[in-house]
Amino acid sequence: MIWLYVVEALIFLAIIGSFLKHNIIRRVSWSLLLLAALTIAAAFSVVFLGDLLGPAVVWLPWVVAGGLFLLLLLLLWKPFAGKTRRIAALSLAGAVLVLTATVVGIRLYENSIPEARREEEINLSKYEPFREGTLARSLDEASTLKLTADLPRLDGATALYPLYSSFARAVYPADDYYVYGDLRGKDEKGALEQGTVICSRTSYAFENLILGYADVIFLMGVSDEQRQMAQEAGVELTLTPIGREAFVFFVNERNPVSGLSVEQIKAIYSGRITNWREVGGKSDAITAYQRPENSGSQTALLEIMEGAPLMPAPEKNVFSAMMGMYRAVADYKNYRNAFGYSFMFYINEMVAEGGVKLLSVDGVAPSNANIAGGAYPFSNEFYAVTATLPNPTAEQNARAANAQKLIAWMLSPQGQSLVEKTGYTPIQ
Repeated sequence: MIWLYVVEALIFLAIIGSFLKHNIIRRVSWSLLLLAALTIAAAFSVVFLGDLLGPAVVWLPWVVAGGLFLLLLLLLWKPFAGKTRRIAALSLAGAVLVLTATVVGIRLYENSIPEARREEEINLSKYEPFREGTLARSLDEASTLKLTADLPRLDGATALYPLYSSFARAVYPADDYYVYGDLRGKDEKGALEQGTVICSRTSYAFENLILGYADVIFLMGVSDEQRQMAQEAGVELTLTPIGREAFVFFVNERNPVSGLSVEQIKAIYSGRITNWREVGGKSDAITAYQRPENSGSQTALLEIMEGAPLMPAPEKNVFSAMMGMYRAVADYKNYRNAFGYSFMFYINEMVAEGGVKLLSVDGVAPSNANIAGGAYPFSNEFYAVTATLPNPTAEQNARAANAQKLIAWMLSPQGQSLVEKTGYTPIQ
């Protein structure tokens, strides 16, 4: 608050000087009073117009105040002849007005664009196994495994639903398996079995597994906290790799940065790198988005950090749904700053709306060839996860036996062909 004391001192001196008869001293005093008044006005403008202007243009009130100060000095001191003074004053006033109108107009336009909704997620209904026109993939031949009873209940991550829906399409009897059903009770259609193949996303799917409602869940990984939850519940987990996928980082397509190193990514998410110019971009602050703890993508990010602490993220920068993060990075208003992450299949195949750019890492682009060959550094296995419950019912045991048959089939040539057809990289 030192500047406030300086302003108060200027005002005090200016008031005293304004009572003196010397013309020069009075003009200096009036000039100081003007400077103090405009400084206070600019400071209050920054505070009260912060939401409108945003942190990127907090300089505007100070520039306007400086322009007005120069304009008033011209009128007070009259350093030029009348015509020259008027031209200078009009030019300065016009420049201030044009600058203010341009910046405020741009900010109003950008603020008129709706924010990405945090809960927004892609509509998975189009991937339901037996829906007419489904996008779930099909085998070119009859499946070597067919289950007709004691169907394992399937759940998992959003990005993996198209794959395990394809598995169900090949192995399960044709029926209505609603993705937004419920494993714990009757769904909106009134039938429990319609929730056999659902997608409640990573954290809820894991909860369904350890509580015995789901028999197989499909995840990109399991966090330390989730392993602890299973241990406390007396549940033994089995993770079976069934395919490979790339964990990718992306920016708005207008961002000039096209690649980062592993160390730069870790430095961004630990808060050591905060500006794009530090990684070859323009001088803009980096807004590094995150997902909630125990989501599949957040678990993958923590593995990359290798124990390095993540910087705290403001609530507005944490997206409960991957689609929300994608839309936020693709948004025009965020193109200078936004930085996000997801899985390649989700970005390229499930969303595929454009507006974002996948970054190469250590000079290697995320591609199926680089994933299969291990060249891309964030090439990860994903899993079919099962649980050994402490006191299973006879029904759960029957479904668990079929779950083992299903997983064995997933690793067969037919199962792996669906992994590849869906857009992932086979494990074998």
